Amino acid sequence: MRDETGEIECDALVIGGGPAGLMAAGELSRAGHKVLLAEAKPSIGRKFLMAGKSGLNLTKVEDRETFLAAYGEAGAVLAPMLDAFGPDAVQEWAQGLGQPVFTGSTGRVFPEVMKASPLLRAWLRELAERGVETHTRWRWAGWNERSALFETPDGPVRVRAKATVLAMGGASWKRLGSDGLWAEVLAEKGISLAPFEPANAGICVDWSSHMAPYMGQPLKNVAFRSGAFMSRGEAVVSERGLEGGGIYSVSRGVREGGALTIDFLPDQSVEDVAESLSRPRGKTSLSNHLRKRLKLSPVEIALLNEFARPFPDAPMEFASRIKAVPVRHAGLRPMDEAISTAGGVAWRALDNTLMFREFPSVFCAGEMIDWEAPTGGYLLTACLATGRWAGRAASDWLSSR
Repeated sequence: MRDETGEIECDALVIGGGPAGLMAAGELSRAGHKVLLAEAKPSIGRKFLMAGKSGLNLTKVEDRETFLAAYGEAGAVLAPMLDAFGPDAVQEWAQGLGQPVFTGSTGRVFPEVMKASPLLRAWLRELAERGVETHTRWRWAGWNERSALFETPDGPVRVRAKATVLAMGGASWKRLGSDGLWAEVLAEKGISLAPFEPANAGICVDWSSHMAPYMGQPLKNVAFRSGAFMSRGEAVVSERGLEGGGIYSVSRGVREGGALTIDFLPDQSVEDVAESLSRPRGKTSLSNHLRKRLKLSPVEIALLNEFARPFPDAPMEFASRIKAVPVRHAGLRPMDEAISTAGGVAWRALDNTLMFREFPSVFCAGEMIDWEAPTGGYLLTACLATGRWAGRAASDWLSSR
């Protein structure tokens, strides 16, 4: 409702229409509060829908310690939120919206329809039935005293809310809404921020011409390592470099200055590989010898030629090279091409309810906060969990007053 000055009044304002914001709005409306949700883009959940195009990976089923370890040092802070809304709860939530799920062989959980759109439609319908008022094309422009300011197609709008949840995402995929411009507003307010950096990003490689026939070829059953990070995921050789889940999972190591290596035979020891290389090859070419003895694929042999020459003569040395092929690269792809970002609101700026220490009644959730995790269900689960946590905390705040 509007007061005599034309300012909109509500119990709770949620800024950001991604998973964290939608979850916060749901918790607030479920508690009976009047909620207004504002989204800068023309529609809700654009990044959520994009993620679902390749099969929406909702979460991952694994033991608690392994799951929390995926979040690195942030796992300790996120632990109570993920304990309250972890992999089991995510599955129950999706099924409650009429979307059956299944668990793949790697523990990853997907909707049976392998799409995000049916889940998002059911979610938005549920929020609408609870009375959540949604506005799109409303870009947050900061505060004027106690009122939130928005730039809208109909001109400036002011909203006065008793509690606010900020859930505006990180700084990647600007076209989908996560542009990180909110950081300038918070910085002016003195909020502690960590610089944005790409996370879950591809690797830039300046390929030689001999790699041209292998563009688009997949790498499977290999292991990537960089710094403290290792992944058995897959990747694709692209014109820009290396991309895919296996690379994304070690991109933090690359970002922090670690060397990137590929183990083409992660299930074999160096000794086993050396023994295979030691067998006589007669007039067989080295490429055919590698293909026959080690079962290396054409693209793997091409990558060996690209990065591992000159090949050592000693079988043990050559085996060690095959088990840790050094990748010459030019760093990560640009931040806007990354799936997610590190950086954002520093944990020290928030209390354990995700409320800003310097701004009572204002909460924060999702990728706005400085945490990161690999793809594979971890990102989405933490966005949902922090959104739920912030929504419940904001509801408790309202109820106590």
